[in-house]
Amino acid sequence: MTAPGPAPDGDLLRERAAHVLLRARERTRALTECVDDRELVAQHSPLMSPLVWDLAHIGNQEEIWLLRAVGGHDALRPELDPLYDAFEHPRAERPALPLLPPDQARRYAGDVRARVLDLLGTAPLHGRPLVEGGFAFGMIAQHEQQHDETMLITHQLRSGPTVLFAPEPPPAAPDTAALPREVRVEGGAFTMGTSQEPWALDNERPAHRRFVPSFWIDTLPVSNGDYLRFIEDGGYREPRWWHPAGWEQVRAHGLRAPLFWRREGGSWVRRRFGTVEPVRAAEPVMHVSFYEAQAYAAWAGRRLPTEAEWEKAARHDPATGRSTRYPWGDEDPTPERANLGQRHLRPADSGAYPAGGSPLGVRQLIGDVWEWTASDFLPYPGFCSFPYREYSEVFFGDGHKVLRGGSFAVDPVACRATFRNWDLPVRRQIFSGFRTARDAE
Repeated sequence: MTAPGPAPDGDLLRERAAHVLLRARERTRALTECVDDRELVAQHSPLMSPLVWDLAHIGNQEEIWLLRAVGGHDALRPELDPLYDAFEHPRAERPALPLLPPDQARRYAGDVRARVLDLLGTAPLHGRPLVEGGFAFGMIAQHEQQHDETMLITHQLRSGPTVLFAPEPPPAAPDTAALPREVRVEGGAFTMGTSQEPWALDNERPAHRRFVPSFWIDTLPVSNGDYLRFIEDGGYREPRWWHPAGWEQVRAHGLRAPLFWRREGGSWVRRRFGTVEPVRAAEPVMHVSFYEAQAYAAWAGRRLPTEAEWEKAARHDPATGRSTRYPWGDEDPTPERANLGQRHLRPADSGAYPAGGSPLGVRQLIGDVWEWTASDFLPYPGFCSFPYREYSEVFFGDGHKVLRGGSFAVDPVACRATFRNWDLPVRRQIFSGFRTARDAE
């Protein structure tokens, strides 16, 4: 692993690690305490684990990497390791395992967390790669937040009454009528990836120079209104727009709209966390697969951006030649810049968050919806697996496509302009959307 760059001093670093760990646990509790134990142990979709599995898995990974690997402690519950190994048991099979019941899962995760907070006060934060810059603590906070997003997806898939509520709607988009449809990004080399972000994960590393020819990219994510035009023009009935594997999915599953949409009378409605509501034309389209995004782009005479194009549009500052941490600069996300952290339980309208735009004026590259790219999930030149192969390396290849930018369901600790997500191109339950691009003439 490439050595990380400068980190805050020890006390500030410990405070930051404690803060992100506690914030993640607060969210985990909110997602698991809003339903009864019967719903915690149920499997709401074969695509997802029971919520109680995620809860104990969070505690088990925290024990393995912080108490054992960092602290050198003996295993608290070694018999749990195989039960909560994500690679040993596919999601569809997990309900049949002898899982901890909800009360025991809560106690186990709480016991681990109490010990971790004690450890954080004394553990060295330098001297070996696993702890340098507080990496292991940041990794576990990101892991818990990623499972919180997974549990939020499970909440979207569950049937029954609404149990999640947002305190306020997202901000409006103030000036979309004045925005250009697309922005030109000039060709040239830029720095992709990072070697300086202390908590960056292995697939984001190392920083390297990448040449990208000139291209145009959408100023905004593709909206529901945009996508409705594709539907109404027969997009799901015309095979010429589709990759053969995507067309096979359309035919096999009778697809005719994004997941959770349905026709009701003469209008489209959608189900969102148990509530049926009209489809908002101004919101970014969400719950579409890579194949659906690719088909829309072909219909529109465009294409999906490559991962390198997306990152250049999000990070490269043409005035300085630097690659920044975020589109707006190096400062951490704020509520004025991006829709993150499950704050609104939905995307903001396309065109919101002008303060979060890139130097070229591209908006909403961070937050709202994950954005499919055209790229396979592959290692960067010089990649080194760390701290275990199963995080990234085993997924490299042409079977998974890269998504960038994060969604409204992503916490800031697990979202930055170098962060790489990946999934199977058929996946629709994730909070995924897209924007399009085209070659410059």
